[in-house]
Amino acid sequence: MGKYGFKARSLSPIIAALGLVVATFSHAGPRDQARRIHDRLTGVPPTDAMLDVMTSAIAGGTGGAKQAALYAMDGAPGVVAAGDFYTVTLKNWATPWTNEDQDPFAALNDYSATVIGVVRDDLDFREVLSGDIIYTGSIAGIPPYAPNNNDHYKFLEAAGANLGDDSLLVANSQSSVTGFSAVAVAGVMTTRAAARAFFVDGTNRAMFRFTLLNYLCMDLEQLKDTSRPSDRIRQDVSRSPGGDSTLFLNQCVGCHSGMDPMAQAYAYYDFPYPEEQQFPNLSEDERKDLGQMVYSPNLVQDKYLINSATFAPGYVTPNDHWSNYWRLGENSARIGWRNAPDTTSAIDLVANAAFSEGDGAASLGWELANSEAFSWCQVKKVFRNVCLREPEPDAGETNAVAGFVATFNSSHSIKQVFAEVAGYCSSHL
Repeated sequence: MGKYGFKARSLSPIIAALGLVVATFSHAGPRDQARRIHDRLTGVPPTDAMLDVMTSAIAGGTGGAKQAALYAMDGAPGVVAAGDFYTVTLKNWATPWTNEDQDPFAALNDYSATVIGVVRDDLDFREVLSGDIIYTGSIAGIPPYAPNNNDHYKFLEAAGANLGDDSLLVANSQSSVTGFSAVAVAGVMTTRAAARAFFVDGTNRAMFRFTLLNYLCMDLEQLKDTSRPSDRIRQDVSRSPGGDSTLFLNQCVGCHSGMDPMAQAYAYYDFPYPEEQQFPNLSEDERKDLGQMVYSPNLVQDKYLINSATFAPGYVTPNDHWSNYWRLGENSARIGWRNAPDTTSAIDLVANAAFSEGDGAASLGWELANSEAFSWCQVKKVFRNVCLREPEPDAGETNAVAGFVATFNSSHSIKQVFAEVAGYCSSHL
């Protein structure tokens, strides 16, 4: 008997079987590769017609594995796609970004539907953080889009609508659907779902933090830089937490010196919801479901001015003008900003060098989306979703991922990244 209670000789057939599996994968033909691509992208088996056309693309060199992946997503001449890439795969991919719990099983909403539409229509993915765009349903009996509930999208999901069909999930300007002015909208950040998750209560710093997590794949702890000026840190942050000023200088300032000047972009937003006395039989979450986003142009929300006595000399937010102090210091290389900053007005108080600035959420979203971190983050999220693993740290896989990033940087298309990664992972299990 072996150490764990079984005969040592029983390992031989197991090892032999594993070797056969590995050999099968490494010598898989075009048809098996096509099937794996379809499985990874849609989660359902392909029809014979779909498998035939995907196999032909791989075997015949007509676009190869990437073209086969695009067929799986969108269909081929004479072959209809199942739609599961959009309705299931993309929905589960984007849904965790829409809530603080990062729950992938939350209901379809205006945030996740808009991400799905942007990918489906092959739009510039950077627009998800800045564009005047929203996707809504168009099927019989659907309730109209409403700013104070999610019934429109729940109905769309319950009806089993194919979100890959542009007649059922339709692109609109967000300003026309929601009634907010064009200056108030900023892609998914100003959808109802995002506001319900990240503009509700608090100080709106949650919107900034979760945007970093979801689109730069970085949390504040990874971006701490105590060398940045502290002049824009709000009054509600103690300069001597627990009576220890060194804690502020060595810890708190590392996040707040960069976060507070950029989170100022959200100064005009809030998500109020009914008080408990109005609906005593509803839980807080149920009451939040009845809330709706508000935007107050040129009027800073009270949440930016709370706890002013904590440190009275602290920064008093006057408007939604943001500044990116992380253009300089350690986060310049960590994030890899692309667009050149405005050198005419924004001067770093410490280094006397230019940083970038702007007004409102859309311009901040564009700043974040035009960074190396944004590109790498999108590719990593696609890789994890399709390959069901993290990229290996070896040189070959690192170079492959860098190639996917180059594809994104040249096209800003997430659909193309999904197609390339699916082709790669179908032959690199």
